[in-house]
Amino acid sequence: MIVLGLFAQTHKSAAADLETITVAGGCFWCVESDFERVSGVKEAVSGFIGGTVSNPTYKQVVNGGTGHYEAVQITFDPDVVSRDRLYAMFFRSVDPTDAGGQFCDRGDSYRTAIFTSSTAQATAAAKAKAEAQNDLGATVVTPILEASTFYPADEYHQDYYKGTQLVLTRFGPKRQASAYKAYREACGRDTRVKELWGDAAPFTGS
Repeated sequence: MIVLGLFAQTHKSAAADLETITVAGGCFWCVESDFERVSGVKEAVSGFIGGTVSNPTYKQVVNGGTGHYEAVQITFDPDVVSRDRLYAMFFRSVDPTDAGGQFCDRGDSYRTAIFTSSTAQATAAAKAKAEAQNDLGATVVTPILEASTFYPADEYHQDYYKGTQLVLTRFGPKRQASAYKAYREACGRDTRVKELWGDAAPFTGS
């Protein structure tokens, strides 16, 4: 019983040390895919934030009018990877100069943003934004906003990039993982990010 109690206490302590940040970078499949590859990231969840409708559906959000962004909550171990590092990677994985969406995905739900839930996060995000703007030599339009309720997208959208379900796409019937790769390439995400950031781009080719 003592051993079990110590294990439970240690497990609870480790879980309490994790931190979560929320970012919007266009297609949430892509952001989730990118950040789940980062050492120290425990989980990335696709969802919606920043809108005025409770429990919005994917269709409601992409059709516009709810005010939500497609976003990803990234839970990580600060002892392995810092929030500063994650914010820096985020800016270099998107086109933060584009106010109208990201890559082939246009509209309000595909805009970039960072949503912060503490003063420490807001300070770190502002620092990362300033550094990104300086490195890029162009105006970064990505806003830093106070976090509101985050609504996870339905299960279909979680880990889409490695899914095995057969889906019908404009490229023909494909497994989700193959459909994701075809979409990402056709949307020009990696090409544009590489054009902007060069060797500083952390995820191109994913």
